[in-house]
Amino acid sequence: MRAISASVTSASRDETYRMTIFTLHQELWLPRPRSEVFPFFSDAHNLEQITPPWLRFEVLNPRPIPMHVGTRIDYRLSLHGIPFRWQSEITTWEPPFRFTDEQRKGPYQLWSHLHEFEERDGGTLCIDRVRYAVFGGALINRFFVRGDVEKIFAYRSQILAQHFQCPAQPGNSASEKLRACRASEA
Repeated sequence: MRAISASVTSASRDETYRMTIFTLHQELWLPRPRSEVFPFFSDAHNLEQITPPWLRFEVLNPRPIPMHVGTRIDYRLSLHGIPFRWQSEITTWEPPFRFTDEQRKGPYQLWSHLHEFEERDGGTLCIDRVRYAVFGGALINRFFVRGDVEKIFAYRSQILAQHFQCPAQPGNSASEKLRACRASEA
């Protein structure tokens, strides 16, 4: 598994909506074909597996959730002991290459999460690009939000690596990691 740790890489000011927009970019290489990886991500109920337990995250829509542009998904979760609901809408749906979910109801002023999947080095490179804004701007983000977002994405990477059954191989190239992962399966 190759992961570039999740980090908030920039902030910009959107004067139209008078908010500071933060971005997070994460890449995770998984040793499985895109044809296997994309379906996992496209099942919203799998979010329950890859979200940290301290969030008590639950998808409220019944199974199966038909995915397409316009699909709305409802969640219940708790952050720092405060329960709330979240609703996202699929705004881009281009299987097996990418999809975008955007918050329609929830704690953020803006949350737009682009998921991209590229075949690379015999596996799949999963790319997350998140644009978000919080009430209270940079100060609230720095002290209350950014750390949680980074922890959530780090947990997610760890669980995905376990799910796709590849031991972490820090410092190696993707092709060496794929060989090591295949060797561990034998």
